[in-house]
Amino acid sequence: MSAPLRLMAVHAHPDDESSKGAATMARYVAEGVDVLVCTLTGGERGSILNPKMDRPEILANIAEVRRLEMERAREILGVGQRFLGFVDSGLPEDESEPLPEGCFALQPLEVAAAPLVAAVREFRPHVILTYDDDGGYPHPDHIMTNRVSVEAFEAAGDPDRYPGAGEPWQPLKLYYHMGFTKERFEALHEAMTARGIGSPYADWIARWEDRPQKWEVTTRVPCGEYFETRDKALLAHATQVDPDGFWFVCPCDLQREIWPTEDYHLARSLVDTELPEDDLFAGIHADEVSHACS
Repeated sequence: MSAPLRLMAVHAHPDDESSKGAATMARYVAEGVDVLVCTLTGGERGSILNPKMDRPEILANIAEVRRLEMERAREILGVGQRFLGFVDSGLPEDESEPLPEGCFALQPLEVAAAPLVAAVREFRPHVILTYDDDGGYPHPDHIMTNRVSVEAFEAAGDPDRYPGAGEPWQPLKLYYHMGFTKERFEALHEAMTARGIGSPYADWIARWEDRPQKWEVTTRVPCGEYFETRDKALLAHATQVDPDGFWFVCPCDLQREIWPTEDYHLARSLVDTELPEDDLFAGIHADEVSHACS
């Protein structure tokens, strides 16, 4: 293809890009694909989840710290990245607790989606990655991220919508992340147990009936050789990721043996493709790469 393929990953907070689809992005970067991460909020209300970083001076400057962490992760993954300017909504401990005034999750849909529509029209991705309609987990910012991603996918190619946000461009495929499936964690749990490695997944599996899987996996992208890159990007988010914690218990070699893919659900497609897929760009041809749809 004469023009490069382009992939956009839409995330709620800095660190989400490294825990969801990071090895996929690193693989496509290595193959010459242009990859852009759009981060909708600055993570200003995120807790410090790494005990080693739980210090008053960090908490007092958490927004700037998280921006610096995002820059390090971006460099490790080799992707472009931009913040779209909204304020983190936080995660209330009590569902009845109101969200902070002015936060991302409380924005009208067209206000929340407008910067993403503009980014889509400027970057012109062929494929967009985002969360499912439950947000992957029910954080209000993740749920809103799904809503604005679907809105941008459907509106960016329409010249009558979001006038002034750039020349129309229609992405061709929209995917939901499916990395946290019962099937995957059961396979890793069984492999770790068989090898005498303590598994952290038993409690998750036991509670899975509380959250049945809504979307099927349609697409498994082989990217095991980039698991170490993914882990380095995760570790760059030092306030959010404990290096002795959950994410790093299962060795990368074992993950490559048992589950060497990152998995997705194809939520929208304007091209013909045969399921199951092993490539996010399956069905996208040269003439569709070079020209915007309007």
